[in-house]
Amino acid sequence: MNPIDLALRRPWTVVVGVAAIAILSLVALRRMKVDVFPGLDAPIVYVCQPYGGMDPGQMEGLLTNYYEYHFLYISGIHHVESRSVQGMAIMKLVFHPGTDMAQAMAETIGYVTRSRAFMPPGTVSPFITRFDGGSVPVGYLVLSSRTKSIGEIQDQALFKVRPMFASLPGVSAPPPFGGSQRTVVVRLDPDRLKALAMAPDEVVAALSHGNVISPSGAIRIGEEMPIVSANSLVRDVAELLDIPIRRDGGTIVFLRDVATVADSSDVPTGYALVDGRRAVYILVTKRADASTLDVVSSVRRAIPDMKAVLPDDIDVGFEFDQSPTVTRAIAGLVQEAAVGAGLVGLVALLFLRDVRSGLVIVLTIPFALAGAVVGLWMSGQSLNLMTLGGLALAVGIVVDEATVEIENIHATPRPPPRISSMPARSGCRASSSGPTGSATTDRSRWSRGTCGRSARARSFSARPPRRARACPGRCPRAAPHR
Repeated sequence: MNPIDLALRRPWTVVVGVAAIAILSLVALRRMKVDVFPGLDAPIVYVCQPYGGMDPGQMEGLLTNYYEYHFLYISGIHHVESRSVQGMAIMKLVFHPGTDMAQAMAETIGYVTRSRAFMPPGTVSPFITRFDGGSVPVGYLVLSSRTKSIGEIQDQALFKVRPMFASLPGVSAPPPFGGSQRTVVVRLDPDRLKALAMAPDEVVAALSHGNVISPSGAIRIGEEMPIVSANSLVRDVAELLDIPIRRDGGTIVFLRDVATVADSSDVPTGYALVDGRRAVYILVTKRADASTLDVVSSVRRAIPDMKAVLPDDIDVGFEFDQSPTVTRAIAGLVQEAAVGAGLVGLVALLFLRDVRSGLVIVLTIPFALAGAVVGLWMSGQSLNLMTLGGLALAVGIVVDEATVEIENIHATPRPPPRISSMPARSGCRASSSGPTGSATTDRSRWSRGTCGRSARARSFSARPPRRARACPGRCPRAAPHR
């Protein structure tokens, strides 16, 4: 059935359908994800293995080689790519399309555990993460202070802000960057070591034996068994100075004789500057199934709670917000649709001089976009730069098609009504014969009805019969059809 004929025969059905699309589009806009990029769902897993102090050759031979050997047993694996740098090995596991990535992640973790049995002592667990194009940074949570040191800011960000940050929905919680890890620094005096003929390894061994982690346990005293506390672990940094290193004759050499101890930070490996001052930031990375606008909104709402648990001289701010990229794209789409609809409607009103035609063109664009949004929502898509770009291109096509159709409607003359489709009046007699194909009228050649309209009789020899034309009704004057 022709949809145009159906729309003309059932106008109220069309009105209800358009209203349903408008309502569904509002529901879709509330439930659709708003993101920068679409979800690629790439079947890729990254394994990052750190080992401080090893050069690229050692990383390749002692660590990466064992991982590559075991990863080939994972189901659905396509190939493995690896890169070894100073103190770090990065492996990229690419799977075949359609692979169950949950099972692939489980098998990857299992073979990582098996590979570590062949690696040098002190190898820590690697970082295992799945790559997805939708898991991208959407901003930076920046912590800065004019009075606190960078180590103190790092400590506050790691133990107070990060737990609150990790509880936000759709947000990954990486460690803070820009600062240095809190570290107890022991600085040796080379001149004192030389005077005592002492090697730095002796100091390291004394520190290891003088500050050990030892479970205290409990002691039975009569019918009681109280928990015994041990002082094998120092509670204050200054207590490390009382650790004996060695006995030199009748003199005991303590740590305070050859070194100083300070509660400081590790050697800096990176800087984060805000207004020329060092600061600490936490990368706000959204998960692949989260919306950019929702993540940014939840982070901004949580900033006052984060400030409440921090000292007053530490400021928290959200910088490099990526959500305006999507909001500007949405605003641009709405603006282009409004400008296109307004200009085309104005052109139709000026040149065609028909208000209804201009209104039709203006209403066509928003309803077309509403239908497209409903289709995107039902197919599981999100509002991102790709889909918004497609909708912006579709606005131009809709405007062009609407303009052409309205112009054709006004430019094409309406055909005269067919006489055969008009009802016959009494007094105008016309008859047609059967299969022989002859037709007779009231008179031999011309017949006039009571309305004055003449009807011409035609005779056919070998053609199929056709209906004779009926008199359309009252006419101002009688004239034969030619």
